[in-house]
Amino acid sequence: MKLVSVVLLLLAPVLTSCAPLILPLDCSDIYNHDNSRPSGVYTIYPIGATSAVQVYCDMASGGGRWTVFQRRMDGSVNFYRPWDQYKTGFGTAAGEYWLGLENLFHLTLRKKYELLVDMEDFDGNKAFARYSSFSVNPEADGYRLNVSGFTDGGAGDSLTYHSGQKFSTFDKDQDSSSSNCAKSYLGGFWYKSCHYANPNGAYLWGADGTHRAVGVDWYHWKDYEYSLKTISMKIHPVQ
Repeated sequence: MKLVSVVLLLLAPVLTSCAPLILPLDCSDIYNHDNSRPSGVYTIYPIGATSAVQVYCDMASGGGRWTVFQRRMDGSVNFYRPWDQYKTGFGTAAGEYWLGLENLFHLTLRKKYELLVDMEDFDGNKAFARYSSFSVNPEADGYRLNVSGFTDGGAGDSLTYHSGQKFSTFDKDQDSSSSNCAKSYLGGFWYKSCHYANPNGAYLWGADGTHRAVGVDWYHWKDYEYSLKTISMKIHPVQ
């Protein structure tokens, strides 16, 4: 009996190391594992063990545990990019970045999410728009956007108009317009004919009437002639 106990004691570290490692799918998994974690850059696995990606986790905004998939803050990253880069993602999670449409599809396939869009102008005024349901269809369906359940945080609803639309870039036109909206408005987004929201447009540093509707726009808050200082789109699981 003593021999068995000794053997089990010696094997304990090996048995423990063989236990399955649970990889975080999103920021809520990281928060639920340790709710003392601050906001910052973390690694998640939207598609599986071989798909590690870095994201910014917002642990502070309403309800916390938000996985940020899009962020503009200083104009340091060019968002006028081709389809393959919007598919896989670009930028750095510590600054401006886009998580990638394929990652978004897999995230929203595995959990039901709500969406929060936070924004700020160059005078320090802040607003948000919140949506109780957000998902992205697979690439075979053009990464079509599904969003509903708007709650106003002062920004107004500039996104519901885009629901049901496929994603478009300058080299892959899938919008409902006769023109290429991504080319016309210098971004990549779920354009319709063409937009009320252009979060991936050109970073133009505030009011600029000479470049109408090509900036980082949220029409129902600042119209088409004001490019926002910051905007971030983030999701967390529906409670």
